[in-house]
Amino acid sequence: MLRKITNEIVKWKESIDRMPLLIHGARQVGKTYIIKKFGKNNYENVIYVNLELEKEIIKDFEESIKPEFIINRLELYFGEHIKKEKTLIFIDEIQVSERALTSLKYFCEEAPEYNIIVAGSLLGIVINRKKYSFPVGKVKLLDMYPMDFEEFLWALGRENLSKEIRKCYFKNKNIGESLHALSLELYRTYLIVGGMPNSINKYLLNKKILDSSGIKNDILNNYIADMSKYTSNSEAIKVKNSYNSIPVQLAKDNKKFQYKVVQKGGTSTIFGVALEWLESAGIILRCNRIDHGYLPIDAYRDLSSFKIYMSDIGLLTTRANIPLHSIMSDNNIQFSFMGAIAENYVAQALKTNGFELFYWTSKNTAEVDFIIQLDGNVVPVEVKAGFNTRSRSLNIYKKKYNPKYSIRISAKEFGFENDIKSVPLYAVFCIKDKMEY
Repeated sequence: MLRKITNEIVKWKESIDRMPLLIHGARQVGKTYIIKKFGKNNYENVIYVNLELEKEIIKDFEESIKPEFIINRLELYFGEHIKKEKTLIFIDEIQVSERALTSLKYFCEEAPEYNIIVAGSLLGIVINRKKYSFPVGKVKLLDMYPMDFEEFLWALGRENLSKEIRKCYFKNKNIGESLHALSLELYRTYLIVGGMPNSINKYLLNKKILDSSGIKNDILNNYIADMSKYTSNSEAIKVKNSYNSIPVQLAKDNKKFQYKVVQKGGTSTIFGVALEWLESAGIILRCNRIDHGYLPIDAYRDLSSFKIYMSDIGLLTTRANIPLHSIMSDNNIQFSFMGAIAENYVAQALKTNGFELFYWTSKNTAEVDFIIQLDGNVVPVEVKAGFNTRSRSLNIYKKKYNPKYSIRISAKEFGFENDIKSVPLYAVFCIKDKMEY
């Protein structure tokens, strides 16, 4: 499978001031696969260390974290020479050993000629940094997310369709009735299958959407298991309850996260740490409220008001036990939860493209789904699940802040009218590069 993050890893390899690379992401997003594939295609050999399995190597890190010592022990353990610039050292599940993580500082300072990539799923949760600090400024950090809709199209062999979607996005040109219908059909399929590579692989075998359900349930069960494994019993209950409340939170007209939905009498004092755990694990996405449409957006965030989304849309549709036929139907707008699904999908796509997530409200009278900072502009983004694009809230925002342009995401075709750029639901992955009108 082709992944966009590969281009970022290539840039890292070719950089002059290269530091060890740390790739962080939730479980099952494809970190191990993509790094191994990159190593095979770009190096003479790969030393793959899984710290959950190689307990003897953990002992080596406990003995010393000097680069010369570690390189020597790895060569002896695997029976292979580690050549400067020609061998990739890939340490997986780095969170298991705090000392291994700290060693990256010394590889950066004393042995930068070695190519080292490390990956972890629960960094910031598992590691108790009482003795050894995180190597701040000594590693290159990359976040990895589930496959976005464009990567899903690539996996289906639809590269030409993704190129056509991009072309129409930048030129505000209709894609045509047949391709529009096909793209919406594939978008709905993606809502169910999601972006987890194993789920997509399972779907590709027979092109049966239901085939991916077992994979997604396994992933959800693994998340639950992690909550029990890496927290105390009392904290695990809070994390699970917060996690289980997400579909209910999104089903509300007001999608602001409310602690009382998790538990009667719930407060941030009780459940705040649980949400931080889920966010650090890459399981959820947080979208903070802002009350002004000015630059810089981050300066106007309200830390006490936020919405929570699942990090993968396929896991949401599975976790919420949503009728899948309703999602695939052309009349799905009659299915009330469809708006929440579309909003979660857009949040995932924007986050994958590097945007911080914000939404805007005004005295509880209007709400714009997302506000992004794009090409030096504050851009409001309204999300509609179907063809009805009327939006009182967006009009209120436009009158108040007069943005250069707005983006409306819906089931409608591409277009640009009244300073509103119309973006079909299947083209959200294009919202990143410079606008071209």
